[in-house]
Amino acid sequence: MDQIKRIAMWSGPRNLSTAMMYSFGGRTDSTVVDEPFYAAYLAMMGIVHPMRDEILGSQSQSAEYVAQKLLAPVDTPVFYQKHMTQHMINGVSRGWMADVTNVFLIRHPVRVVASYAKKREGPSLDDIGFRQQAELFDHVSALGQTPVVIDSYDIRRDPEGMMRKLCDAIGLPWDAGMLRWPKGGHASDGVWASHWYGAVHASTGFADAEGDLPTLETNYATIAAQAMPYYDRLAAKKL
Repeated sequence: MDQIKRIAMWSGPRNLSTAMMYSFGGRTDSTVVDEPFYAAYLAMMGIVHPMRDEILGSQSQSAEYVAQKLLAPVDTPVFYQKHMTQHMINGVSRGWMADVTNVFLIRHPVRVVASYAKKREGPSLDDIGFRQQAELFDHVSALGQTPVVIDSYDIRRDPEGMMRKLCDAIGLPWDAGMLRWPKGGHASDGVWASHWYGAVHASTGFADAEGDLPTLETNYATIAAQAMPYYDRLAAKKL
């Protein structure tokens, strides 16, 4: 492999993942990519998501081709890859994961479900990615890597402190550009940004610390409860 630092950041939806992509996009040494397996996932699953047709037309629907591009040369020494854990379904190769630095971004399930339900009603456990995140964590561990875990709650509580810790953990020099970005989005945003990224498009940095956990309706609370064991297991390993 070349000397490019390839960082695969694994999370479910509504988990500070776009802000993290903007943070790495603010570095002077980075290229970023936004959910490269999204179209392949939709094509393979045949499910309906907001902006499905636009997504299918905007990316390669070949998971194998996407995996090859994730290991292909880029023009910068750092290549940050924003990934959704639920996109890694059966039939999507994981072999390429051995050649990247895998990081797991977690968020309390109650917060994830509350946020997700505002954008797409009736999510299932598999829609929010916690089960798949734990599965991928185990896969990376079996490769001999020690996966890095970071909690979005901690980042919002102390953005500079936690981002410095993350850089140290993955072997990157600190870059203060990671704390600020311009309003309006990033050039690498996926076509789905207009539906999902409103709040982060209005931001210029990480949001303030989160307050108390929201209250969920019974059906949503059940999904969050199903996700808790997966969250707790990774949270025990967090920075």
